Order: sequence, then C-alpha cells, then structure tokens
Amino acid sequence: MIYFDNAATGGFKPDSVISAAFSAMKFCANPGRSGHKLSLACLERVYECRKLLCDFFGGYSYDRVIFTKNCTEALNIAILGGLKAGDKVVTTVAEHNSVLRPLESLTKKGVTVDYAPLAADGSIDTDALIRYVTARTRAVIITLASNVTGAAPDIKELRRGLPEGTLLICDGAQACGHTEINMKECGIDALAVAGHKGMLGIQGSGALIFSERFNPAPVLYGGTGSESHNLNMPDFYPDRLESGTLSYPAIVSLGEGVLYLKENMLKHKAEVSALCEFLHGELEKVEGAELYSKPNPYGIVAFNLKSMQSEVAAYRLSEEFSVCVRGGLHCAPLMHKALGSDGLIRASVSAFNTQSECVRFIEAVKILGA
Repeated sequence: MIYFDNAATGGFKPDSVISAAFSAMKFCANPGRSGHKLSLACLERVYECRKLLCDFFGGYSYDRVIFTKNCTEALNIAILGGLKAGDKVVTTVAEHNSVLRPLESLTKKGVTVDYAPLAADGSIDTDALIRYVTARTRAVIITLASNVTGAAPDIKELRRGLPEGTLLICDGAQACGHTEINMKECGIDALAVAGHKGMLGIQGSGALIFSERFNPAPVLYGGTGSESHNLNMPDFYPDRLESGTLSYPAIVSLGEGVLYLKENMLKHKAEVSALCEFLHGELEKVEGAELYSKPNPYGIVAFNLKSMQSEVAAYRLSEEFSVCVRGGLHCAPLMHKALGSDGLIRASVSAFNTQSECVRFIEAVKILGA
C-alpha cells in the first residue's frame, strides 16, 4: 500500500510518538482532575507539552495553549468564542469548511464576512485581502497553506498591511510541522494546530495557541478540576476553554512529535519538497493530466485526469493499484469554485514516503489516463 493521503492525516509516526501514546494508554490517570500523585504527574506532563508547543511556535504564554481534539475544534473555539454580533471579518475563498461553516453560522447572528478572491494564478492574494480590510475589521482569518493546492500566503506581509487592532487568526492544519512558524514574529494572534498531520501526533490531538489580546469565550461547558463551586466556567486559561477529560495519550504524542520535529523538521521539509517537486515534474509529462498546484513544502499535489472524475480516479487508484489519495472537494468548496474545479485528485506525501513510491504512483496514473 502506498499512502499518499498525509494531508488528511499523517499515515506514519515516529517510534517515539507511538511509544509515548502506548505508554499513556497502558497506565494513566485523569490529568488535574484528582489530587493523588498519578493525576498530578499526568498534569505535569500535560504542562510540559504546553510549554513545548508554545516555544515551538513562538507563542505568548503557556496558559494560552489550549488542547483540542483536532484543528477543527481549535478553529471553532477561536471563531465562535472570539467573535460576536456586529463584528466584521475578512477571510479568503481558499479556506476549509472548519472556517467557512462556523463563519456562516455567525452571519445569522450579525457577523459580517467578506471573502477575498484568489490571484489569477491560483495563489492566495494578500493584497486583495488587505483591500477588504478597514479599521473596523475585527479579524482576518486565513489558512497558512491551502489543503487543496498547498498555496500559502506571505503571512508577515499580510500582518504589515493590517490595522494594529485587527486580529490575525490562522488555520495551521497543513502548515504546522512542515515549516517554521513563529507567532510573535508573524503577528499571529491565534494559531489552530492539527496534531495528527505534519506535527506527527496521533489522531485526537490538536491545539489552539493565542495571544494576550485575544480572549475567546468558552464554547463547551463542564468540569475543569478547578473552581468546582462555580457554576460558570473559570475566568482564567487554560481551564476556561478545556472542559472535561483531556485526551492524555493524544497530548503526550503531540509533545513527542514536537521533540522529534525540533531535530528533524528542516530535513523533513527538504525531503517533502523534493518528492513534491518530482511528482509535479512527472505529472506535467502525463497526457491527460492537468495540474492545479505548484511544488510546495507541504507535500500537496493536486491534479485531474481528463478521462474521469476525481472520485473515480481515487477509487481506482486504491482498488487497482493500492494507492491512497483523495478525490472530491476536500471540504473546501469555495476554493474549487475559484479554481473552476468540480473536484481534484490530491496526492499528499510525507518525509516517510519514498521516490520509488512516487514512481509507482506515476505509472498507475499513466495507466488510468491512457
């Protein structure tokens, strides 16, 4: 089996990540929800993982690292908890439904949303986005890398073009773990992280990291192990946004993923970029294949075969050639509309893939496209 669906979830994990998750499942307690030694030891480990993530992404303070089950939950907390009636928001047509759907729900509650278009070449046009922003714009919400094409904005340039008071909220699902992101240097107020993709953690891991000037309200209510006498959620972070039992195995796996990336991210970036460039170069030679992406460090290759729909091609690649890719709209309908696409084949590689797998994949595509 050739696994080229890493943009959906990372198919391969370092041994250290697997070991950490296994150990946590074998023997653990509820972090911070009891006063006994094991609960407190687990809580300390969770705190160490907060520190690792905060430092890795140039965050603002450890208590503003909130653990979630995925990037979708992190974005929902930021959007639904951070915006209110009367706010004006600017985003782009390149966004995932994890941004589009919560924003759509808020338009029914008095939030105004503008969608900036793509550039003519399919890239994310920060200049166009800035033209939609005014001094009254509460937040700009933008992906750091498109999950469809791997197109990425110049986030520092974008921040320089925004009013000081406008919040910058970033979807890091495809970018985190693939390239360096420093929140302070980029002026990012909130970063949503998927733990199970480039960050190399297991499924069920994610995080929201945010600045002191962004104070999202809870969207989930329940036990925190603190202020149990209070029928309202605590007014301090992280407890204010972390209700219920934390996924301890997922959190420690994400922490181990950070440790691994601190030593290997630059090497992985070079390897992924090389595989991605190779696939783009070979697909350009395949008759009947039409590319919609460019070489990128996120490992995303988007294309179509003129002879069949993307979902059919993905199904046949799986059934006939044991190759895992994704077809369809990739939960990003406005991006496909902007590209003039009704669905694309997306192959997404990781540093754990090989060039020989890429060669076998290209041969399979040639057979399908013939």
